[in-house]
Amino acid sequence: EMEAKYTRKMQALRDEMDLRRKTEIHELEERKNTQISELMGNHEGAFGAIKNYYNDITAKNLTLINLLKEQVEDLKKKEAVLEKEKADVLLQNKGLTEPLQEAQELVAALQKKLVHYYRDKEALMNSKAHLKITQKELKDLQWEHEVLEQRFSKVQAERDELYQKFTRAINEVQQKTGFKNLLLERKLQGLLSLLEQKEVELSEVLAASNLDPSALSLVSHKLEDVLSSKNATIQDLQLQLARVCKAHNDMLQTFEAKLTAFGIPLDNLGFQPLSFPFPGQ
Repeated sequence: EMEAKYTRKMQALRDEMDLRRKTEIHELEERKNTQISELMGNHEGAFGAIKNYYNDITAKNLTLINLLKEQVEDLKKKEAVLEKEKADVLLQNKGLTEPLQEAQELVAALQKKLVHYYRDKEALMNSKAHLKITQKELKDLQWEHEVLEQRFSKVQAERDELYQKFTRAINEVQQKTGFKNLLLERKLQGLLSLLEQKEVELSEVLAASNLDPSALSLVSHKLEDVLSSKNATIQDLQLQLARVCKAHNDMLQTFEAKLTAFGIPLDNLGFQPLSFPFPGQ
């Protein structure tokens, strides 16, 4: 029974689906026929428009061809007239050729002469201008020569005066520096001699006094303080001497540079820079 029931349902569904399919096919055919009819109508309208367009173009081209034929006929007539005028002009030109050739030759010769004339005229003007410039340059050079001679004389006088002043200043500085260095060296030698003498005397005093170790240590400390003070004094004196020598050498270098700037030779300087009295200071 169930099989029969579902068989009936299946048959009913098939019938329904067949009916629906036939209905949809019928609708599709109707829509297709409608579209075909519309397309054919559109194509016929477009074909008619194109046909009319090309008919218009053909008519216009025929009109234009007829117009151009008329213009060609007119141009041929004008060409015949121009050919006749051309023949007349050629005959006239033949009669004017010889006078024209003679006139052209004459013009060419005159142009050559004119070119030479302008060239000579320009060369003359350039020569005059160059002569004026040369004369002006000569005057300027003569004036500059006189000015340079005066300046040279003035510079020579200034150089001689500076050389004399420099020589005097060098001699004075050398004397002062030498005297100061001599005093410092003598003072240093005196202090060294005094230090040696004091050390000898101290040794003798310590040997003769037979002091106890504590007193001897106290005296030694005091002596070391005195010696340190003296050594500091000696170092200060050595430093002052080195500074004086360096200042002297710097001044000599400055003077040598000035001499070189003024063109004075260094061979006639007459002395050498002082060296440092103590190596390493």
